[in-house]
Amino acid sequence: MRTVHTNQAPQAIGPYSQGVIVNNLFYSSGQIALTPEGEMVQGDIKAQTHQVFKNLQAVLEAAGASLNTVVKTTVFLKDMNDFAAMNEVYGQYFNEHKPARSCVEVARLPKDALVEIEVIALVNRETF
Repeated sequence: MRTVHTNQAPQAIGPYSQGVIVNNLFYSSGQIALTPEGEMVQGDIKAQTHQVFKNLQAVLEAAGASLNTVVKTTVFLKDMNDFAAMNEVYGQYFNEHKPARSCVEVARLPKDALVEIEVIALVNRETF
């Protein structure tokens, strides 16, 4: 098992890592709309979802993966009424490649975020 770390995404705000690689799979921790400097993006669900994808792209790259190698996502929404707007942004990042996905509404997210997304992706074994 290898821990993944990059300064291009927010640092873990607890006793966990940005992600881990086991065999040829990368498991990300959930990403919220924090900038790499740790500031919460202000704005609506669309603005927060774009920042989440910037963070996911950074940790995927550090793991030797990409959005194109994602096999599964889990989306956590503070309010399921935001689903259509989140889904519109989500579709900009996963337009041709469509990984499996679960989406659930939760009572509360860290830092009162509106959305959190985690991914599982295939990695290039030559990167570790």
